[in-house]
Amino acid sequence: MSANIVVQTFLRGGWVMWPMLAAFFLALCVILDRAVWWLHFQGTLESKKQEQARIAIGTGDFPRAWQLGQENADPFLENLAEGMTHAHTSMLAAMQLHATHLIEKSEARMWILSTLITLAPLLGLFGTVIGIMGSFSSIGEDQLAASKVSGGISEALIATACGIAIAILCLLPYNFFRKRIAVLRGSLERWINHTELLVKSAKEHGHDLEAYASKTPESRIQNPD
Repeated sequence: MSANIVVQTFLRGGWVMWPMLAAFFLALCVILDRAVWWLHFQGTLESKKQEQARIAIGTGDFPRAWQLGQENADPFLENLAEGMTHAHTSMLAAMQLHATHLIEKSEARMWILSTLITLAPLLGLFGTVIGIMGSFSSIGEDQLAASKVSGGISEALIATACGIAIAILCLLPYNFFRKRIAVLRGSLERWINHTELLVKSAKEHGHDLEAYASKTPESRIQNPD
């Protein structure tokens, strides 16, 4: 019974309901895609291993830091490994490039939600205009004009309500994901800056990361100095 009511309401909304239905499913797909990505990202984080890597870098234990970066899927440790790999050229630039790539992944398809937040109410408004125009065209035609007018107004209200509902559906996750992206960007900046300071501190104590990075991957763990 409830399914029939939904179908009937959908059909009364007019043809503009079909593009809004497509927008609704597109929004759901993007929201689910972003939710899965963030859940997977959160699951790869290993704060204890990150702290171990920072300690290893600060004390000049580069083989340990390299090993942590190679053996873990933590994006921060991968960022460290990327920087250590290119430390003989520019560790900071390598880590920043890797971080930029990670931020781009976190922002993937967010433009779709942003577009739907604006597009869905406009589609609803368009449906409203069409419904009202249909109502006015029925005025004075025959004795059924009143029912036709009410049908057009009903079509207008349904389209408007659906457009607003889709915008709300997109707006809340969009703001949530944007906040997570901002937090991730700040965390990466702190991670990179802290790592740079630790490398400089280690260098002052006679541990040269650039010399370590110039070795082959096989010899890095075996011969740290």
